[in-house]
Amino acid sequence: MTIPLVVGIDGSAGSLEAVDWAAGEAARHGVPLHLLHAAARDHQAPDVIDSAAERVRACAPAVRLSSEVLHEDATAALVDKGRNAFALVLGSRGLGGLAGMLLGSVSLAVAARADCPVVVVRGAAEHRDGRFGSVVVGVEEGEGSGTAVRFAFREAHVRHCRLVAVHAWNTPFGALTTPQAPPWYALEEHRRPPAQVLDDALRDASEQYRDASVRRRVIEGPARQALLEAASEADLLVVGARRRQGHLGLQLGLINHAVLHHAPCPIAVVPRI
Repeated sequence: MTIPLVVGIDGSAGSLEAVDWAAGEAARHGVPLHLLHAAARDHQAPDVIDSAAERVRACAPAVRLSSEVLHEDATAALVDKGRNAFALVLGSRGLGGLAGMLLGSVSLAVAARADCPVVVVRGAAEHRDGRFGSVVVGVEEGEGSGTAVRFAFREAHVRHCRLVAVHAWNTPFGALTTPQAPPWYALEEHRRPPAQVLDDALRDASEQYRDASVRRRVIEGPARQALLEAASEADLLVVGARRRQGHLGLQLGLINHAVLHHAPCPIAVVPRI
């Protein structure tokens, strides 16, 4: 049985936008869609499920649809479902969000703890409707981006769009900057040139998706700014997340926190396998 794409719903405008996005995603990948609503024990929510299901049937009638109401904490329910899910899809703000918050607490907590990719649906309609024809993936130094890169290639493939791979770097403090000086990475044997970092990260997935249209961007500067700028013309931003050493859950880090709160388009947090 194909594992489902799971979308968390609470009746808020943000969760309904997530339902619309998830319906399109399920149709693109040919996977079932499961609607999950976590409610208080004394609260029945047939209208929440019914209105969400109606939206799915209207925009993606061929998608296999199921639904469930669980009377437990929303974060715990979603993280548990994520152990056997294609991905979890959430709105950026829920009914319980405080005024002024850029990202709901449930969305942030699930993104930090889930075992599967978590997509937080953000941005205006043009970013949610695939009008830019672009998927952006952030690539970091080391091996933390491998699963995110494969996820991004697959998304670009099913969307028939280009992939933009971004690697941002900063010159180490104190590096020589005269025109006659060798590049800083030549002075440190353990560091690779930024372009090589990007090429190495893309190599395996490029072999699998040989027809993919890939643009490489090597940017000197803060990764947060580089990713947000690239996402301004993207339908989806993909970032990786590492496992915490000795702890359950993921290490989102400052960059992932920033893009989760400020990205102008849907953002996928993909845990490293």
